[in-house]
Amino acid sequence: MPYQGDEKDTLRASLDRHRDAVLWKLDGLDDDRLRRPMTPSGTSLLGLVKHLASVEYAWFVETFGREGEPLWFDPWENEDMRATEDETAEQLTAFYARARAAADAVIAELPLDAVGKPSWHAGRTVSLRWVLVHMIEETARHAGHMDIVRELIDGATGDHRPA
Repeated sequence: MPYQGDEKDTLRASLDRHRDAVLWKLDGLDDDRLRRPMTPSGTSLLGLVKHLASVEYAWFVETFGREGEPLWFDPWENEDMRATEDETAEQLTAFYARARAAADAVIAELPLDAVGKPSWHAGRTVSLRWVLVHMIEETARHAGHMDIVRELIDGATGDHRPA
């Protein structure tokens, strides 16, 4: 964490810290446990990874007019919250890595005051600064969900890898 970095570096480091926690929650689990729904709503570790990849593409890439990869699911029908039987952990973590890389390219290229238009908010514009803060919130929220799900699976807890 750049404790005295500039605003953009600080926001980016915070987002990366939570992104890394998301991936850490998957470590050491087999496919069955990664996709196992652990709440009445069906929340699973892989479903949350798929969702986070989907929203990284939407908020950073689509909002700022960049070309993203075509989705094979409908996020508006909550299909991004479930890992299907034919989606492997490797495929979904690679999808998340591609979404992160695409988002990182936007973050690197644009100033914090750059304005984009999310297609799902007709007429609303947002700054890159706002999107970074929103995605820190979104990722931290779901990393917390993943912490609870992981604890239910095998008792492991924590918000970062032990040193």
